[in-house]
Amino acid sequence: MKILLFILVCLTSMSFIEWQPDFENAKKIAKEKHRLILLNFSGSDWCGPCIRMRKEILDNESFSKMADSSLVLVNADFPRNKKNQPDKIIRKQNETLADRYDPDGKFPFTLLLDTNGKVIRTWDGFPPGTISQFIAEIKNIADAHK
Repeated sequence: MKILLFILVCLTSMSFIEWQPDFENAKKIAKEKHRLILLNFSGSDWCGPCIRMRKEILDNESFSKMADSSLVLVNADFPRNKKNQPDKIIRKQNETLADRYDPDGKFPFTLLLDTNGKVIRTWDGFPPGTISQFIAEIKNIADAHK
């Protein structure tokens, strides 16, 4: 019983970030909820800095809590392993997003966008500074756009 209660407490205290697979839907949600869009370009199975960013920042509980209230998240992933490939529609969307927002093919490359997809801020590579600084910067920008 104690173990079940512990698991329940852990699960309810965890924040689960929802990444939107569809960019147009992400823009719609961002407009409805008055949020910004964080678009992250990654190579999830080959890019060391991308993997590090996922583990240290994007999967971090503090980032998750801030994102849950301020952002709509989209990941344009470009894995190399065949088994990790997204379906054809998502691959096409990611290519279109890369053509528009990441034509130089930088990884990781993270953008903060308004509800219309206009670029507000970019981070080329792993963000400098601490995770707290990164979160605070995004939160300040998001709060200023409400």
